[in-house]
Amino acid sequence: MIHEVYYELRRFFELLAANNPNILELLASPPSCVRYRHPLLERLQPSLFVSKLCQDSFGKFALSQMRKARGLNKKIVNPVAQERKTPLDFCYVNQHQGSVPLLHFLAARGWRQEDCGLVNLPHMKDLYGLYHDPTADYAGIVRKATSNEVALSSIPKEAVQAAVLYFNKDGYSTYCREYKEYWAWVEKRNEARYENTVQHGKNYDAKNLMHTLRLLDMAIEIGRTSEIHVRRPNRDFLLQVKSGAFEYEELLARAEEKTREMEAAFAQSSLPDRPDLTQINARLVALRRAYYAEQRPQNY
Repeated sequence: MIHEVYYELRRFFELLAANNPNILELLASPPSCVRYRHPLLERLQPSLFVSKLCQDSFGKFALSQMRKARGLNKKIVNPVAQERKTPLDFCYVNQHQGSVPLLHFLAARGWRQEDCGLVNLPHMKDLYGLYHDPTADYAGIVRKATSNEVALSSIPKEAVQAAVLYFNKDGYSTYCREYKEYWAWVEKRNEARYENTVQHGKNYDAKNLMHTLRLLDMAIEIGRTSEIHVRRPNRDFLLQVKSGAFEYEELLARAEEKTREMEAAFAQSSLPDRPDLTQINARLVALRRAYYAEQRPQNY
């Protein structure tokens, strides 16, 4: 699928003035990569826009790619089973001087959760008195399989408490969030990129980390030379990164080192803090006038 995006000239200038990495790279594309450039755009050079804002724009873009790689690493290393857990999996019962999972406690006694009832224990958060009676009209520990809370029952005064139950409510909430995020990612993930990740066996999105290092290298160059070089001299190394030739932690260490280099480069840079918006607006007006003059009929 080919994605095409069109920008009106003013919006194009706004993104350039914000030192947007994608747009600056587009403006700085080498001639061999350009099919057609309107002659008026020859008046538009990256030097009009490049400023110290690139430290944030390129740097934050790079770090966002690193966060994506970290997030993917976490998802691959810690997959979430498709069969969803219930509150029962997050309940524990006191036993001797410790505790056991509720499901083990019930299985050892041959009890069904539907035959159990719970009551609140005053002043004891997420702790419940557990009762069991197959003949009683208890609500069960959960009312149904899709419940997200434990259920409370009306317990007769003469009933004997079988145990104290703890519901790890915070743990269950965290699990529900991670379950939702993981399976939303599975549904939407780029399968080709995911298969590439599986094939190289390093458990990270190599393309994200390749872009992280590329953007940091470009930011360092901009800070040191005030120039944007789209063609990368270390192309072979970047392709190795993309193919998963390096360990995850090694690439993160490289990225952290390059982040420090980038900060040092901009601290000593002669670039302005921000682009000159007055000059940029004047160039925008001049380009518009020149373009409209070209479109005007000869006999106008």
